[in-house]
Amino acid sequence: MALIPIYWWNKEVHNFKISQASFRKQPWANGVILMICVVVAMLLANLPFTKHIYHSLLHTELTIHVASPDGFIDWFFPHGMTVEKFINDILMVIFFFTVGLEIKREVVCGELSTFKKAILPVIAAFGGVVVPALIYTVVNHGTLAGSGWGIPTATDIAFAVGILSILGDKVPISLKVFLTALAIADDLIAILVVAIFYGGNINLPLLGVALLVVLFVALMKRLGEKRVAYYFVPAILVWFLFYYSGIHATMTGVVMAMFIPMEARYNKAKFHRRSRILWNSLVESEGVVTSEPFPNGPQRHYLRHMYGLTKKTIPPSYRLEHKLNPIVNFVIMPVFALANAGVEITDPSYFNVFKAIDPVLGSVGLGIFLGLLLGKPLGITLASWIAIKCKVGAMPSKASWPMLFAVACLGGIGFTMSIFVDTLSFAGPDIDPAVTQHLRDAGKIAVLLGSLTAGVLGSLLISIVAKIEKKKI
Repeated sequence: MALIPIYWWNKEVHNFKISQASFRKQPWANGVILMICVVVAMLLANLPFTKHIYHSLLHTELTIHVASPDGFIDWFFPHGMTVEKFINDILMVIFFFTVGLEIKREVVCGELSTFKKAILPVIAAFGGVVVPALIYTVVNHGTLAGSGWGIPTATDIAFAVGILSILGDKVPISLKVFLTALAIADDLIAILVVAIFYGGNINLPLLGVALLVVLFVALMKRLGEKRVAYYFVPAILVWFLFYYSGIHATMTGVVMAMFIPMEARYNKAKFHRRSRILWNSLVESEGVVTSEPFPNGPQRHYLRHMYGLTKKTIPPSYRLEHKLNPIVNFVIMPVFALANAGVEITDPSYFNVFKAIDPVLGSVGLGIFLGLLLGKPLGITLASWIAIKCKVGAMPSKASWPMLFAVACLGGIGFTMSIFVDTLSFAGPDIDPAVTQHLRDAGKIAVLLGSLTAGVLGSLLISIVAKIEKKKI
């Protein structure tokens, strides 16, 4: 296992720090930490001496009080903002913001930047959304679980790409790019599904004000504003307006990410000109006689200007994505998993996804499990086959249909986004909150089981297909 060298005992602290840094840079590191958090959350939610503390903490209400002559006034946090809602409605905004930056980068200059590059993964992503949704709907049509059709439609890019990296050269590079682009397109579709189908009742006046703020931000970007700080206050305002208008508040992250400039304040020519001036000044400052070690006062001045110059030459969107990725991968997502994967197993039947379909409740477990395990690979492969046969898209280089299907199985790893959609599903004025919680808990267990099975199945199929194809050469 690749994990062994990371934790291998090393007496030298320096080498241990290098191992920690290397671990954080591994594409599968995020997935490992998330799985650990899932196990910890399940234990916390079910051990007799921790489950009360765990659930009490999640339902603790957060408020900020400002003193006034009339008493205390709740400020900033909306009424009913618990720790769980804070994680799902505020911290997850940063996750969606980072996803939005990634999607924007791929659309502007990445794997989705041209029609030829984007068309096959995008079509495959649509197939991977439609077929699982249809399977889930067929299983749960006319039942209380019917509204959860969006749960099995998502792919967790961290886990899918992480498994591909562990499998190494068994998978052609073209299929790794294909799955990455597909997962990005899948994220975009999932975001639209959440925004359209899993919000609340829409308050049109508030939504109209939010759109005016967004238009103001668009105008600000159009006028050439590239300082990130100027986008921060409008983002907070849009979050409040979305939260109270019925649009899910996490959509703030995606919307604002679309307006973060991808153009730097300084172009290449300006950077070269200013950097030469600063470098020459730095060299000349070495002749200044001073008792200070390097860097002395004048040198620190020029180095600060050099730092500012390089910072302003990197586009704001890239800077933010680079800074936020570690925070999202190693703080926000683990916290999200700890808060949402802790299902108290009050009903052992949660693990029996093949139990008989209840005429009233349906079978959320069966719909999700089949949607992830069968719907995802079938939808991705079928949509890709249609696109290639119609000559709309081209088969990835050095790829075969068996290998494409095996890679498509990894698309069934829903995890993060699927659990997120599950937390938004099944609520309604006519549904008992206890029933809603029961369906959500069953859904989370099904997401975990379906994602685990899809990951194992995809890995096995990739290894088998790679072995067979190697023998043919």
